[in-house]
Amino acid sequence: MAPLPAPTAASAFLFHAPPRGHHHHHKPKPASSSRPTTTLCSAAPSSTPSLADQLEPLSRMLLTDKPTPAADRAQRPTPEPTWVNPSRPRPTVLSLRRQRRRPAANHPSSAPLQPLLRDLRALPEDADLAPTLHAFFPLPGSPPTSSDALLLLNYLHPSWRKTLSLLSYLRALPADAGFAVDTILFNVALKSLRAARRWDEAERLALDMLDSGVPLDNITYSTLITAARRCRQFAKAVEWFERMYSPASGVLPDEVTYSAVLDVYAQLRMKEEVLALFDRARGSGWKPDHVAFAVLAKMFGEAGDYDGIQFVFKEMREVGIKPNIFVYNALLEALGKTGKPGLARNLFEEMAAEGVEPNARTLTAVAKIYGRARWGRDALQLWDQMRERKIPADSILCNTLLSMCADVGLVAEAEQLFEEMKNPDLTDVPQPDKWSYTAMINIYGSIKDADRALQLFVEMLQSGIEANIMSYTIVIQCLGKANRIRDAVEVLEAGLERGLKPDDRLCGCLLSVVALSTGEETELVLGCLEKFNGNLVKLIRMLGDNQVGTDELKDQLKAVLNAAETEVRRPYCNCLIDICQNHGLPARRPRELFRFAQGYGLYSKLHIRKDDEWLLDLRSLSVGAAKTAFDDWMAALSERVTQGQPLPQSFNVFTGSSTHKFAQGLASAFAAHLEEAAVPFRPSESQVGSFVSSRVELVPWLQTSSSSSRVVAG
Repeated sequence: MAPLPAPTAASAFLFHAPPRGHHHHHKPKPASSSRPTTTLCSAAPSSTPSLADQLEPLSRMLLTDKPTPAADRAQRPTPEPTWVNPSRPRPTVLSLRRQRRRPAANHPSSAPLQPLLRDLRALPEDADLAPTLHAFFPLPGSPPTSSDALLLLNYLHPSWRKTLSLLSYLRALPADAGFAVDTILFNVALKSLRAARRWDEAERLALDMLDSGVPLDNITYSTLITAARRCRQFAKAVEWFERMYSPASGVLPDEVTYSAVLDVYAQLRMKEEVLALFDRARGSGWKPDHVAFAVLAKMFGEAGDYDGIQFVFKEMREVGIKPNIFVYNALLEALGKTGKPGLARNLFEEMAAEGVEPNARTLTAVAKIYGRARWGRDALQLWDQMRERKIPADSILCNTLLSMCADVGLVAEAEQLFEEMKNPDLTDVPQPDKWSYTAMINIYGSIKDADRALQLFVEMLQSGIEANIMSYTIVIQCLGKANRIRDAVEVLEAGLERGLKPDDRLCGCLLSVVALSTGEETELVLGCLEKFNGNLVKLIRMLGDNQVGTDELKDQLKAVLNAAETEVRRPYCNCLIDICQNHGLPARRPRELFRFAQGYGLYSKLHIRKDDEWLLDLRSLSVGAAKTAFDDWMAALSERVTQGQPLPQSFNVFTGSSTHKFAQGLASAFAAHLEEAAVPFRPSESQVGSFVSSRVELVPWLQTSSSSSRVVAG
């Protein structure tokens, strides 16, 4: 859009600055941030009304749906204004004249067309309809009327090929037939293509309209934009919206278009564009609907923007719209992603108080939130409410509930739900699928019940449900922790025979099994791993070779990490360090791997330095990696003591609270390491999973431990 000219003093009162409420995304223009209203009013003679005073009623008329009280406006930052041409004011969105559908009672009778409709439906999808149509509408005496054409297009709506064939026939009628294909018929054809998700054909038809001189109206643009959105052609949706919004189009977006484009911008993660369009649409008189607010809530939730979610609540109150089930679901999911479980619970309770009945998606969102927050009591209450109210559950909700039970340690409740899923005749819950079995296997794996996990895995295969990669990974990891290495290898080999394609997470699982194995069993696991990740096995063997230099080892590690997904790189390094410590590899290898990983940014958030306290956060590390990180920290502190550099008053090592029922207890393993090395750290009295020491206690130990030789030796 071309830049607007600077407003004159006469048109200053026609600036509309709707309160945005989300000032984090607002960038006011320096030149227009001041308010000219006060200046003009003070400069105008008191006897003669100024032009601004005369135009003020027009300004109020254009902005009736969203007043801006002066007191409220003074407390907010000045948003960017929307300029309205005083000579050609733009109508509000609410006054748009869309094509009105004719009521069903006024439609001409379709009885004469029934024989033709039967013949058209009997034709193959890719058949040419012209011969059949010519036979029914002989020319020149009996051409189809506009009503006939519209009825035929509506009846053929489910078949986009027949719709285009009919449209081609209508466009090919001779001029003397007295029939003209107008915009309405093109719009019906475009809606058929939108329903079939045929974007290329829809855009080609729209461009053909432009070439043929057929005007595109509001419905044409809206249909194109929503079609592009359905086909996930977001760039095309933005392109057609910009074309629609240009002055040359002669049309304005309506409420459907605005909501669709907001969703497109949100899908493209263009948050600034979403907010700018929202302000611009509000300034033109648009009243957001439930769809628009759901889009905003989802966008802010994906971005983890809690202030943005508050903006949605505020705008809904200003507009005077109450959330429906779709908005509540979007807000609950957004609050869950922003880490606000308490607010999500309050919103869920408010939803019940307002009489809005939750559906399966609502309960799925709440179950995920409670599971992430480890809220066992609230999870049980949700469970009881569902049973009391007999709320129907789909497979997604049931699987989410099973995962929630795994998160909060509700084994008995998970088993009860799973048994109900296996007996659908007695309940209204769906039958278990591969995700249901995987969730239950995960629960048994978490409590180290390898027998039941393996039994359930075999039951899944025998029932005809093909296990996914996650199921194999969980079973193998469970068997590895139970020291049943050969069983884990058998499961893996059976999966490979069934066409299993290992991914990086399964490779990481096998690395953890290698760390737990000994002797011949280690070679069994490495033999399986070498079949699909030879570079990783090569790296493990290089770690055990004392002749391999540092540079050569670093290059191999870099190659392995570059070939792996980002989220598994740190777990890879954790397992490799565990392998070095558990298998008695050269003593320098754990420190080398740790420092290489630090250089690659994989351990970048372990150290937190405050003025009076230094903290080492080990929560994301395995036991071996945590020991190595602590030893490396002690070596660095010892060097600072030797060089006479200052140290803080206190030191803190945080291993995590391990309050979860299925936690593996890094704190206990680390406490044993501290006792073995005789380092003067003690458990904190105020925080579980925290070990503290003071400078007075630690410095003498560093000085008398031969520069921490015991720690450096690892």
